Amino acid sequence: MRESTAIKGVYVALEDYLERLSAPQPIYAVPYSTHDSPLRRFIALQKDALLVLGPRRHPPIHTPGSNSYTSLSILTSVGFRNLEITDYIRAARKLRPDVIVGCADVVHGEAKAKLGLKRKEKMGERTLTWTKALLIGLQEDEHVQHSKASVWAPILPIEGEMQRELLDYLEEAVVMGDVGGLVLHDIGGIDHLSATLLSLPRLALTDPIGPHRVLNEIALGADVFSLPFLNAATDAGIALTFRFPVLERGKESKTPMVLGLDMRSSEHATDLTSLEADCDCYACAQHHRAFIQHLLSAKEMLGWVLLQIHNHAIADVFFDGIRSSIAGGKFAHECDLFERHYDKELPIGTGAGPRIRGYQFQPSGVIMKKPNPSAYKKLQEPEPLSDNGVLEESLMSPSVYARDLEDMGFAKQMG
Repeated sequence: MRESTAIKGVYVALEDYLERLSAPQPIYAVPYSTHDSPLRRFIALQKDALLVLGPRRHPPIHTPGSNSYTSLSILTSVGFRNLEITDYIRAARKLRPDVIVGCADVVHGEAKAKLGLKRKEKMGERTLTWTKALLIGLQEDEHVQHSKASVWAPILPIEGEMQRELLDYLEEAVVMGDVGGLVLHDIGGIDHLSATLLSLPRLALTDPIGPHRVLNEIALGADVFSLPFLNAATDAGIALTFRFPVLERGKESKTPMVLGLDMRSSEHATDLTSLEADCDCYACAQHHRAFIQHLLSAKEMLGWVLLQIHNHAIADVFFDGIRSSIAGGKFAHECDLFERHYDKELPIGTGAGPRIRGYQFQPSGVIMKKPNPSAYKKLQEPEPLSDNGVLEESLMSPSVYARDLEDMGFAKQMG
């Protein structure tokens, strides 16, 4: 992965490493030297990669519990719980990352669209309280001061006046040298920033759904991104193929080009070409489409690993092109070309992804359809055939005669 990609930083969520309250946390038990980072050693991250610590993963899972002025509701490997802000501060002091992301009282899930005036006021007040506690707590730690860990403070997805006290406090903290960057939970938050705050680097935790949205947010002022759509594309069996700026052969196309290829499709079963002709990643240099299609069809984890390497390599080239176009003063023009020559959305994968992991679970009050079909089904009467002639929910009752099964299309003799 390191040889085929240019990943310069890693975002780590503290909630992924917390277990039962009564048990000691393994992440705190790793041996380390005086000026070393226990977190970096625990995840075996190379020293030249930026290590960013945040309280919650991105995108976060909606939690049924509520935040308070002293705690943040999180989802750990053993269930939902509250993370005391003082515990997060102790974790930041103990784990010593390069960047510490401040806690933000942000609403997720369906409740996000129903925010009232009082809830927005609490969001501003709680985030201000948590930010003050974090900055004061870190100032008291000599190791943090010596390591020069940078605190990136949150900007909330609410109106500027609703978080005016927070913005004023952050402006003072920047002047004092206590804040080194900002975290945008909505790209519209840039509009509320003063000239002092705009001078800081800005991390966008906005969950853009594709490259078009990334380009739009860069144009608006975002500097650093976390891109969950890369993982989503890999899980869906999609090999990304977009380039920025648009290649000459793409400009000649009369129809919009796809942003990616569905590698589960049978059309790749005998294709011996690489995933992308101009890509020199490990997956493209060592393997062809037919092999990766076979791995995905057989649900071999190697298939998704190779796709992940390729998709990250595509993202590296994408951002290299963005930096070059900005430096050359052609960014706006190249964005227009990209908008015209590529589809607006990523393709939808046709096959089942890998087993759903715990942090991909989306708790809500609505019964959701399973993303992957069940491997085992109940014995029952057969349901009608689907359009493509496949029995969708079918394992037959043992009382059905074989000839009746054949008439229904199940285990039909060929030849």
